[in-house]
Amino acid sequence: SGVIISKDGYIVTNNHVVDDADTITVNLPGSDIEYKAKLIGKDPKTDLAVIKIEANNLSAITFTNSDDLMEGDVVFALGNPFGVGFSVTSGIISALNKDNIGLNQYENFIQTDASINPGNSGGALVDSRGYLVGINSAILSRGGGNNGIGFAIPSNMVKDIAKKLIEKGKIDRGFLGVTILALQGNTKKAYKNQEGALITDVQKGSSADEAGLKRGDLVTKVNDKVIKSPIDLKNYIGTLEIGQKISLSYERDGENKQASFILKGEKENPKGVQSDLIDGLSLRNLDPRLKDRLQIPKDVNGVLVHSVKEKSKGKNSGFQEGDIIIGVGQSEIKNLKDLEQALKQVNKKEFTKVCVYRNGFATLLVLK
Repeated sequence: SGVIISKDGYIVTNNHVVDDADTITVNLPGSDIEYKAKLIGKDPKTDLAVIKIEANNLSAITFTNSDDLMEGDVVFALGNPFGVGFSVTSGIISALNKDNIGLNQYENFIQTDASINPGNSGGALVDSRGYLVGINSAILSRGGGNNGIGFAIPSNMVKDIAKKLIEKGKIDRGFLGVTILALQGNTKKAYKNQEGALITDVQKGSSADEAGLKRGDLVTKVNDKVIKSPIDLKNYIGTLEIGQKISLSYERDGENKQASFILKGEKENPKGVQSDLIDGLSLRNLDPRLKDRLQIPKDVNGVLVHSVKEKSKGKNSGFQEGDIIIGVGQSEIKNLKDLEQALKQVNKKEFTKVCVYRNGFATLLVLK
């Protein structure tokens, strides 16, 4: 499914709907015309993509301000579930600002109990006025059907990403270079501000490092955006582009301070990263300091997937950024050397089973 966002044929949908597609065709409700669509750009980190058809005077959707949404608001999910044709289901907003779902790198989902099923992906979640609340993205289900837990990408994020994809065809995100946690428990007693994003580590050479930010600083505001939680900081920085000047407010030792600096990008291959073992994967050893930064249990050992290239063997096999490779075939993997030896022993003409640790669970992937 998809949503028309301009009269001249721009359509927003999910990245996973069009990813790796050779051709894209679009059918509009109430029309027998089949349009060929062009991929304008996609952003795997938010699971959004923009395509375009050659058409004019289309009815484009109106965006609502997703920051104004409340739990209990009535919403309607539109789409083409199971390929049976256009349909509408109703429900309410069950929760807002849902993150750590493990679906996208940048998550700020709207949770709804409106029935969202396979085929609804990329379709609209609208309010009672028909205004766009979000883009239906995923469901939590054991069997692939609807269990009353669906997730949509909020309209404000959709609007921002779609605009940038139309302008540039890609997203050039700025990168702060910090590991952050929420203020909780006794930690709150050490700060005057009771909300924000607590810096627990700073990557050397990053924007944050050059701006003088340190472990223990509590970020409370970036530009005009009040930061109440780590997800606020992560998602807001994710909307900013490389080279953009930002003003960041933070608390250190009981004093409110401010830093202004130019936002840099993330280095593709920082020191210690190896990218020649599995096509499309940048890999690095998982040392104790990295475990602490990423909040990985001490008993988990393996090789960290630092990044995944689009249209690569690694991407097609289902690897995600942040995965930890813990086994290949019957071999246990504790470091890059183990991985290199294990890959040499497998038959490259056959599928290779790779066990990864992801979001607290072991998952089996097949290297194709």
